[in-house]
Amino acid sequence: MNIFISGGAGYIGSATAEALIAAGHSVTVFDSLVTGHRAAVPQGATFIHASLEDSHALAEALTSNSFDAIMHFAAFIEAGESMKDPGKFFRNNFSNSLQLMETAVRAGVKKLVFSSTAAVYQSSETPLTEDSPIGPTNVYGHTKLMTEQALEWYRSIHGLRFAALRYFNACGALPGRGEAHQPESHLIPRVLQIALGQAQSATIFGTDYPTPDGTCIRDYIHIADLVSAHVLALDGLASRDKMIYNVGSGNGFSVREVIETARKVTGHAIPSVETPRRPGDSARLVASPQRIINELGWKPTRTNLQDILSSAWEWHKSHPNGYAK
Repeated sequence: MNIFISGGAGYIGSATAEALIAAGHSVTVFDSLVTGHRAAVPQGATFIHASLEDSHALAEALTSNSFDAIMHFAAFIEAGESMKDPGKFFRNNFSNSLQLMETAVRAGVKKLVFSSTAAVYQSSETPLTEDSPIGPTNVYGHTKLMTEQALEWYRSIHGLRFAALRYFNACGALPGRGEAHQPESHLIPRVLQIALGQAQSATIFGTDYPTPDGTCIRDYIHIADLVSAHVLALDGLASRDKMIYNVGSGNGFSVREVIETARKVTGHAIPSVETPRRPGDSARLVASPQRIINELGWKPTRTNLQDILSSAWEWHKSHPNGYAK
């Protein structure tokens, strides 16, 4: 297939692009490089440096070739920031997604795989299924939900088939490929930067949540498992016109557990500082991935927290400056 990947210079988009090329597909990466990295774009991919906001560049790119599908990863992802600057997220995550859908329809592209999030759900004491109550606690999650809803309308009106993958905390690394955000706020890479001497301490936002140790609990899903889910979803659109799946390990780990595991993996102290809750955080978000397991045959293969952190630690040790030389 010939696949157009928006946000293909980012953490998950670039890894998926690499897997698709290895499987024999043709890949075009479209990325503004605002948060992505040119060095992350895999060899063999055609690269277009442009923003989804640029309607002319997008239309030119999507009509320059006959694309079988779009995989849409381009988005701002910091939930905390979305509560401080909501307009930035509505413009980039929703308005640009809407422009991508509209341009896809005009270009005759019939399939789209969307990188969504577990942040569309309410916090839950039990594993989240696709039928769990919707209720984003932050603007980031709301922009993803709005995009899902728009995709449903474009499916029913224009026949745009779509798969929305609501995944949980992407983490871990593949050989030569890992997380590199500037600035870094995700918990796992943040604590590993502390071990490298690049940061002083980890911040624990809130210690009074209704969880066993008082800190937020999250489901951590290894990037390799996320990539395989995207590839399977793309294949699934050959016979389905709509798919919405949770992609997670089904295991929940608290902030304190992650920090303590990082100490074991790295052999470093990794000091932490406790502060009040920050706006937009849910107490507990853990997936039930049973639907994608049953319907697509997907399964998480790397669910051990120590193994996940070890893979990330290898990446950060060998790439202390991320993708920068």
